[in-house]
Amino acid sequence: MDVIQRRLEGSRLSGVMFRLAITPIGLLVLSACASGDAVPADDSFRVMSFNIRYGTARDGANHWNKRKGLVVRTVRTYDPDLLGLQEVLPFQARHMQRALTGHDSYGPSRQGANGESCTLFWRRDRFEVMAKATFWLSPTPDKTASRGWDAALPRICSWVRLHDRRTGCEFVFANTHFDHRGRQARRESADLIAQRLLAQRPGGKTLILTGDFNAAESSRPLERLRSAGFRDAFRVAHPTAKDVGTFTGFKPRSGGRKIDYVLVHGAGTVIEAAIDRSCFEGRWPSDHLPVTASLRIPR
Repeated sequence: MDVIQRRLEGSRLSGVMFRLAITPIGLLVLSACASGDAVPADDSFRVMSFNIRYGTARDGANHWNKRKGLVVRTVRTYDPDLLGLQEVLPFQARHMQRALTGHDSYGPSRQGANGESCTLFWRRDRFEVMAKATFWLSPTPDKTASRGWDAALPRICSWVRLHDRRTGCEFVFANTHFDHRGRQARRESADLIAQRLLAQRPGGKTLILTGDFNAAESSRPLERLRSAGFRDAFRVAHPTAKDVGTFTGFKPRSGGRKIDYVLVHGAGTVIEAAIDRSCFEGRWPSDHLPVTASLRIPR
């Protein structure tokens, strides 16, 4: 059974509208409107960040071939206008593209060919691509497959500059995956991303950054991104939420670190945000939970 979402009409607290999502196993996902609007306006759009776990991992019962339908189902349930996926191998990218027929995508391999990507999807009928590029999280960001600092693997950030046909706005949508081992690499990657992406913003306006940062909210990489002006959409909507872990290892658990984010820089209102804890008949789509946000950029 798909996620059942019920809007609690008229339920307000300090000007905040809440939404309750009931998952198939009874887990609750609470999201909140950060503005006074009860229902997002037509010019809002939905963003999802989702680490889908690379498809050749020896995951046994959780192998990609046994859960790829759950990944597609999870994405379709939220129906994002913008989607940032991490740990995407080429055959996974093709599977997602076939499933998301209304979206276009961009996601070069971090190794130059046949490796993992940070693939971006955007709704074709709404957004027009004005520019796109990928850089490596290293001291030589324009060198293909370059590995930075103490990172275990090459890491990348891919971005597209989009024109919203509905509102006339332009903004940058970027997606990344920080190294899982290198502490210096994560700190330096945060600084590099802020420097490179902020230079690409049209007219100094909005930037949306999705990703698996392998870094907790209190970590130095996240502190550096906040210092550069990035806001965590989830924390805008839920400043005091406690159980926010996004890595599960395919197991139901509470607590843990929040390492997956939808970050916003510049103009842009966070309408609502959530950590999607949906599972299907006791099975999880991935070892990470997707994070979502509804945003609005001023016309």
